[in-house]
Amino acid sequence: METMAVVVEAPEQVTLRALALTPPGDDDVVVRIDWSGISMGTEKLMYNGTMPMFPGMGYPLVPGYEAVGTVVDAGANQKAMIGTSVFVPGSSKFEGARGLFGGQARTLITGAARVIPVPAGWDEKAVMMSLLATAQHAVVGGEMPDLIIGHGVLGRLLARIALAAGVEPVVWEINEARMSGAEGYRVIRPETDERRDYRSIYDASGDHRILDQAVMHMARGGEIVLAGFYSEPLSFQFAPAFRREARIRIATEFQPDDLATSLALVGSGRLSLEGLVTHKVPATEAPTAYGQAFSDPNCLKMVFDWRDIA
Repeated sequence: METMAVVVEAPEQVTLRALALTPPGDDDVVVRIDWSGISMGTEKLMYNGTMPMFPGMGYPLVPGYEAVGTVVDAGANQKAMIGTSVFVPGSSKFEGARGLFGGQARTLITGAARVIPVPAGWDEKAVMMSLLATAQHAVVGGEMPDLIIGHGVLGRLLARIALAAGVEPVVWEINEARMSGAEGYRVIRPETDERRDYRSIYDASGDHRILDQAVMHMARGGEIVLAGFYSEPLSFQFAPAFRREARIRIATEFQPDDLATSLALVGSGRLSLEGLVTHKVPATEAPTAYGQAFSDPNCLKMVFDWRDIA
């Protein structure tokens, strides 16, 4: 069995080529992918060569962990899954390339326990489930954010989760192209913010220099949640953080419960995924799409359309 897949051959070298697939086991499913999204965090680091070493990291690799499609075949124990629309967080079943995280391909084989059924008709919006679950995982460990740093997709999803919980956050953004699009909350430039009483600050910018600025605006005993991914060392001035008795928490990978909660939020109508996918291109444009996704401030989420790929 083969699939067409996006392969990062080396930093800033992307191709679309055929890869052989490991045959499915009894508990695996075979998913025909319709849509997959480019991650503006980890996938950007894989693309530019600054990704810290993780188990399985290396080139060539199949990136991505935001894919949605239909189960078209399954192992002996999972035949009932055939025909189900599912979200797939990736696959490692490739031969000739590493699967980190392995979601950018026309066909994916993975364990049935890893896929999440999604309602039919969500189409490309369903690729947002991993980022929504990431945002949900971040808020599970503490208070809802009253300040969010960064108005990219993750920041917008954090704001929408807060609003669904009855909290109206403030969002900082420094890029003029991303100041718009807020519904129910304010987006401001950080230098205009005179508040010094934020109790729950969530960084969704991935800026390793952000801690000192965040500390200056926090209340005593407040918490800073690092919800982005950072390729550079983070540091901060101790004295201001000491005076505020600041706490710093790292939000890591989402768990199955986070995905279930996220699906329920969207399914109930309390949270919308509209307005987040700004660019849709055929998967054949992958070699050039990455450069645009990571350089165009108007691109919140770039999504590949796999439906016409053989």
